Amino acid sequence: MKSYKVFSALLLSVLSVTMFAQPGGGFGGQRPQLPPEPVIPAGTVAAPTNLIGQEFPRVDTHNRAYFRIYAPTTTKLQVDIMSKKYDMKKDAEGVWTAVTDSLPVGFHYYALIVDGYTVSDPASYTFFGASRDFSAIEIPEGKEGDYYRLQNVPHGQVRECIYYSPITEKYRRIYVYTPAEYEANATKRYPVLYLQHGMGEDQTGWSKQGYMQYIMDNYIAEKKAVPMIVVMESGDIEVGFRPRRGENVNEARQQYGATFTRVMLEELIPYIDGTFRTLTDRDHRAMAGLSWGGFQTFQTVLPNIDKFSYMGTFSGAIFGQDLKTVYNGIFADAAKFNKQMHYFFMGLGSEEMRGGRNQIVEGLRELGIKVDDYVSPGTAHEWLTWRRCLAQFVPHLFK
Repeated sequence: MKSYKVFSALLLSVLSVTMFAQPGGGFGGQRPQLPPEPVIPAGTVAAPTNLIGQEFPRVDTHNRAYFRIYAPTTTKLQVDIMSKKYDMKKDAEGVWTAVTDSLPVGFHYYALIVDGYTVSDPASYTFFGASRDFSAIEIPEGKEGDYYRLQNVPHGQVRECIYYSPITEKYRRIYVYTPAEYEANATKRYPVLYLQHGMGEDQTGWSKQGYMQYIMDNYIAEKKAVPMIVVMESGDIEVGFRPRRGENVNEARQQYGATFTRVMLEELIPYIDGTFRTLTDRDHRAMAGLSWGGFQTFQTVLPNIDKFSYMGTFSGAIFGQDLKTVYNGIFADAAKFNKQMHYFFMGLGSEEMRGGRNQIVEGLRELGIKVDDYVSPGTAHEWLTWRRCLAQFVPHLFK
């Protein structure tokens, strides 16, 4: 109980709320402490990831982020963003402020460190990443980012669905995007893209961090992509990979999230085909994923190519295996593979490339495999890379 009280007081200090103890050690009412009126730095705008009505964090024209926290009883406060900790300065009224270096455009997780304890910023929306809820800030691109922004076009729906999995003996939660026309065309059937997130993320990632639904809405409206259903599942990789002591790391890596392939083939695909108006043949089924979701795409599609005809990986990899023999030698007969796979895509950020080249793509092409590649300029292992990859990938599907 004591540790709970300490943590509660710490968090509520950042929330600018004073707690009053009642007799017996309980907590009674809460009396808000109104912070001083904020001074808005000239030339800054509120970050688009702020809660509605919150002025901070703010971003200036040099992509520096400004933070302001009212926490009069806190003794030390830091902002942890992009692997750098910024010490915040406290004024006489209990207001803490900090300014970051210039940040790259895109989506960045951050946290507050309050007297040594890491918490989310109450002024920001939270996003599930790195196996926990994190605050995040979007450093806006220019017009080039309009493809993933909300536009005045017909909008589809992202709905939450629940199904029971006998394989994992639990209820599973998925997110399903249906295009704007889905409700109006009661007899039309649609192709399906199964789209996976990365390690330490969950099924909310593509819609919250990736803005998948806006990309799809905009591209369908512009006729750059055909209307399709997009399915996002957890993939059993919400908690990051941690091999046990004495365990063979390579073997453990192969088993991490491996349950998902069976779940997808035996339970998820039948559930989607039985619930939504889908085209159920392989010619109308695709799978793609980012990072570990890209690895899961290889693990699912390549041994089951009779069920998929499109695949894409965004910062995905084949780990330490000979491309000539991996997945029962599927790449050994390039002519057969190229005939079966209607479109094969591999993308990543320029800052991820080893030696300035994508070695897996080069190796596949040496074997005669047709693979379309894309390099996102100036980005690393991050959501802006994966938004760009999705935007490059979906125009090629089901055509």
